[in-house]
Amino acid sequence: MHSCNTRMAKVAAVVLAGALALSGCGGGSTNTAKSGPAVSDTITAQVAYSSRDFNPLSTSMALPMSGNWHVTEALYTLQMSDYTLVSGLAAGDPETVSDTEYVITLRDGAKFSDGNAVTANDVKASFERVMAPGGVYAPMLDFIDSITVRSDNKVDFKLKYAFTLFKNRMALVHIVPASQTDEDLKKMPIGSGPWKYTEITDQQVKFDKNEHYNGEFPAQASHMVWNVNVDDTARVTAMQAGKSDVMENVPAKAFGTLKAAGSDIQTVGGFNQAFVMFNTRKKPFDDKRVRQAVFYAIDAESMIKNQLAGEANMVTSFVPESFKTYHQASNVYTYNPETAKKLLAEAGVTGPVKFTLYTTDHTWITQLAPQIKNNLDAIGFKVDIQSMKSSALFPTITDKDDADFSMVLAPGDPTVFGNDPDVLLNWWFGDTVWTRQRTFWNGSDGYGKLHELMDKAARSTGDEQQGYWNECFDLVSDELPMYPLFFRKMSTAVKKNAFGSYTPIGTTGLYFLNASLNG
Repeated sequence: MHSCNTRMAKVAAVVLAGALALSGCGGGSTNTAKSGPAVSDTITAQVAYSSRDFNPLSTSMALPMSGNWHVTEALYTLQMSDYTLVSGLAAGDPETVSDTEYVITLRDGAKFSDGNAVTANDVKASFERVMAPGGVYAPMLDFIDSITVRSDNKVDFKLKYAFTLFKNRMALVHIVPASQTDEDLKKMPIGSGPWKYTEITDQQVKFDKNEHYNGEFPAQASHMVWNVNVDDTARVTAMQAGKSDVMENVPAKAFGTLKAAGSDIQTVGGFNQAFVMFNTRKKPFDDKRVRQAVFYAIDAESMIKNQLAGEANMVTSFVPESFKTYHQASNVYTYNPETAKKLLAEAGVTGPVKFTLYTTDHTWITQLAPQIKNNLDAIGFKVDIQSMKSSALFPTITDKDDADFSMVLAPGDPTVFGNDPDVLLNWWFGDTVWTRQRTFWNGSDGYGKLHELMDKAARSTGDEQQGYWNECFDLVSDELPMYPLFFRKMSTAVKKNAFGSYTPIGTTGLYFLNASLNG
């Protein structure tokens, strides 16, 4: 871990950085806002994802997650550019009472954008709402036994067992006023970060500088406008016309066009992926050999070359090779249709298997579907393709007890929550909607074995912990209830000379830290 001064010097130079690095290192003294140049300009961005559910305590959609990074704060937050930890609402490190108890003190003078003080009760209420049964984040916080308010600015956390990632996991929960209802939070959450929402529609998200923010990284512009364009062509056209300062999710085929129009293009590797998800109770996909056959049948290397212009990395594990916790999985899937046919024969699959491949409507996802269909048809399947908005696909096709789908192709990237294996494994394979209703893998032998290993890893440290994670990676590569086809590089376009500097991130979303427009 860098020293506080070194870390802050690095952060101050970041314009487009990842995640929730909204306030400084803290050390017991009162944090006051840095004095920055008075800039009245508006930062304008083109964003690639849409959603109207901005509730920080439950949303996992790319657009609201990214917006909330600017508006709401966690106790400790991650810089997504390098996943180092910096303080958010907390003043300094947790006070260690024992290896299963910590006390966290809030930053002096912290206020929400409505002018009300942030209190320990807001922290307790936010955590308890996130940890409620059925919450999407709940499995990632199940090591917490109880939360107690010690005073207006001190919160006591008691753990069920010693958990070495306690401080990191605090980044999951954004603190909001206890008085805000779920419906309020969904429409327009109030936070203590450097920005505040002023308008959220299907077409735009608008922000103003939060005059009550007293952390280390105040907004350096007065306004931000994010234009929502899921369609790649619409985003490229707007960026090409000079109407935006930043654009996320640049399609590889537009690199030359946007460079010629005056943009810099930066690509960063990470965990972003297209994944294949199976209904593991639907025959013949209830047999893992059939799921393995699908992965051997898909020519991911050709997809990377042809549909993604090389802007992706092959999968050799559940996590990419760039992660420090990487371990090559026991099963690495390369294009081998003969192996796929052999596995289908071993599973007793005879004759054509007809099913619909459901996909989200993201352009880069729909462009993959025809090749996947062709690859699977070649080994004996008969595949139809149906593309839908995420907001329609999951509620109407997968998230119900009598779901009858077979296979889904969709994008995903839970590194918006952090990049340690405990978070990533829990997101897709924890006791959540993903295993209960999407893959229907919950309760299987493989699910039970994985959770035994995950529990052991959570209670371990060092090489022993890594060893258990390695076994987890091996297991999910064998069971394949869902698994990545490739790890896609994230590309960001930034208008030349718009900012003093910027650092692109390797996950979905944009983040503006001390971002001030030139001129």
